[in-house]
Amino acid sequence: MVLMEKVPMDFHTLFEEHGLLLKIEKGNSIFQEGENADDLYLILKGSVQISKETENGKELTLRICGPNSMIGECTIFGPPAIHTMSAKALMNTELLSIKKDNLEMLLTEQPTLMIEYIRWLQTEHLKTQSILRDLVLNGKKGALYSTLIRLANTFGKSDDNDDIYIDINLTNTDLANLCSTSREMVNRMLNDLKKQGIVSFDKGIIKIHDLDYLKKEICCEECPLTICRID
Repeated sequence: MVLMEKVPMDFHTLFEEHGLLLKIEKGNSIFQEGENADDLYLILKGSVQISKETENGKELTLRICGPNSMIGECTIFGPPAIHTMSAKALMNTELLSIKKDNLEMLLTEQPTLMIEYIRWLQTEHLKTQSILRDLVLNGKKGALYSTLIRLANTFGKSDDNDDIYIDINLTNTDLANLCSTSREMVNRMLNDLKKQGIVSFDKGIIKIHDLDYLKKEICCEECPLTICRID
């Protein structure tokens, strides 16, 4: 079920040759909303939460990124940018970082790499846009259902019964932050899905028995799997 949207190998080489290795302990910040966005990062190991604080002070988790993902809001060939989101290590994490000025120089020297970078930016924009669309238009239930679909597309693995289990441990609080709702509301909706046989739980792992039901309930537009993801 998982579609690996890997960073092109040229970017791996770029980071390996010119990047600075960072080791971030679980729970520590990589960058925070409002800080200068001077770097682009490639995750080597671990897991990173990308979140934004809402007007009422609640945390909205937009992405959960793992190895081989690029993160950051480094705006090249333009004025200095400010991070509009925050990044935190969910486990001990290793990253490579490249400064904006160095990245601009390297991309200027390699036009094909510049094209890959633009494609990456476009994909990231579309992913974030589709997440926010679902949160705004589909209500609380639709927000949960679309989040489960994205988690299945990103971390899902099929078992012998063709059910999909989401191969990442998430608490109901984590799901609530992904859906911009309360933990109590998520509890109720998940229990309803469990009673209907749509999902089940095993030691913190969510198993989806009927993904088509979730898609039908939110009138899924069948976006490309490169877009309908949570990383």
